[in-house]
Order: sequence, then C-alpha cells, then structure tokens
Amino acid sequence: MSQLFSKTVVGEEAMVELGKAIGSSLITTSQENQANSVINSVINSALVFFEGDLGAGKTTLCRGILQAFGHHGAVKSPTYTLVESYELTPGKLTTDKLNAIQVHHFDLYRLGDPEELEFIGIRDYLQPGNYCLIEWPNRGEGILPTPDLNISIDVAVNKRSEKINDQSEKTDEQDVKAIGRTINIESETEKGKYFLAELIKNQGN
Repeated sequence: MSQLFSKTVVGEEAMVELGKAIGSSLITTSQENQANSVINSVINSALVFFEGDLGAGKTTLCRGILQAFGHHGAVKSPTYTLVESYELTPGKLTTDKLNAIQVHHFDLYRLGDPEELEFIGIRDYLQPGNYCLIEWPNRGEGILPTPDLNISIDVAVNKRSEKINDQSEKTDEQDVKAIGRTINIESETEKGKYFLAELIKNQGN
C-alpha cells in the first residue's frame, strides 16, 4: 500500500527548502539500517517523478533536491536537451570521485514519442547508483518504470466573490489569487516508503 505526504508551501524559498528535505531523505545513510537489504539498496539510487502544470514549481523542487546533494550552481530545466547530469558529493566541500554520485534531471515536456527515450539510453540512466528526477513523466509512459516517489504539485488559490456594481451585466466575478502550492508525495515502491518515512520524520509529521 502506498503512503502519502502532503504539504502546502508559500513562496519559492519554501519550495526550495522542501526540495532540500526531499533530497536529504533520498541520501540517508544511517549505519543502523545497513542490515536491512531493502534500505541498503535505497541508499544509492532513486527514481522520482514530478507532475504539475507549467510554472507549478517542478524545477524549483528539483533545485532544492540538487542542493541537498551538494550542487550550488544554477538549475535550469533541460527542456531541449531532455536531460542534465550532475556528478555530486553530498556533504563534501571537495570533489571525491570515490564517493561521487550521479543525479540525472530530465524534462520530457518536448518528448515527441516515448520510444525516443530508448535512443537516449534511458535504461543506462536507470541503473543502480543513479538518482533520476523526471519532470513530465507522462510523456514517457510505457517506457519509464514505476517511480519510487511520485510528486504532484497543485497551485493553491484563494477565491473571493465580488459583486460588480455598474451598468454592465457582470455579476459575481471571481478574484483569484495564488496563495501557495500544495505538494503531494506518494510512495510507489518499498524503497519509496522508506524515503517518505524519512521525509515525514524530518518534517515532524
């Protein structure tokens, strides 16, 4: 059975901070869990889907996750290149090739056909040892496997009815104002359940 975590955040900084928390849950390496084979396999790989409309904040969340992995530069959604890869060393100030991990950030918005993923070698990216963050995963349906975590973002709005007192026929217009974003994170695998449990614990829920 899948598990669900939901949180509403306001502002870009809060989105980045939540991304950092998600990233931290993906790279937990607690020694007390080494005997658990499921958790041990979690430590060095993850597949995470990001769903939401244009401008919902998918790339902002990915930026926070990458920062948790040790990336401090700009993060742009690879809309035209499909994938941007990073070699990172979480928690380290200098590059250590022996401890470096691979994080691959995908944006499939402009993917013409799911079969195109085979041409870019998607199966190699999904090998153990890689972390894959995929925006617009529905474009790769049929090729992409089940994710460990599925993250959906909805814009939260505040609607206020207003009566327009003029000579026109306008009545009860809606004044709609975005007040934040609701992020729903669902675990889809056993590994995903572990990631989500770590996130919930760190968020104090």
